[in-house]
Amino acid sequence: MPCKHIVVIEDDTNLRETLKDLLEMEGFSVVTASNGREGLRQIEQNGQPCPILLDLMMPVMNGWEVLEALRREKAAPLAQTPVAVVSAAADIADVECDYGCSVLKKPVSLERLFALAHAHCDMC
Repeated sequence: MPCKHIVVIEDDTNLRETLKDLLEMEGFSVVTASNGREGLRQIEQNGQPCPILLDLMMPVMNGWEVLEALRREKAAPLAQTPVAVVSAAADIADVECDYGCSVLKKPVSLERLFALAHAHCDMC
């Protein structure tokens, strides 16, 4: 997978596909998943992304469970992968403190989305 590889884990089909299309137009390779379990599987199959864009409220495996799974990886490179939480949830500020994530509040600002993607993907 190329260095400009991003994983979008979002259960809202319209938002997931819109983020994918916009990021691809910006030159990134994007893999999507509709829940956390599928997202972790995509990461396992496609390699470490340069960030993960993660919704919190999803069926099957939510974003909090994905963050815990990533945290358990500790020594693995995946534990060092930047995560940007994409959520309208009121408690997203806690994510920054507890998990070291960036936060993109819904509705997502294109300027912030592209800045975050370039900041993490242009480093490699």
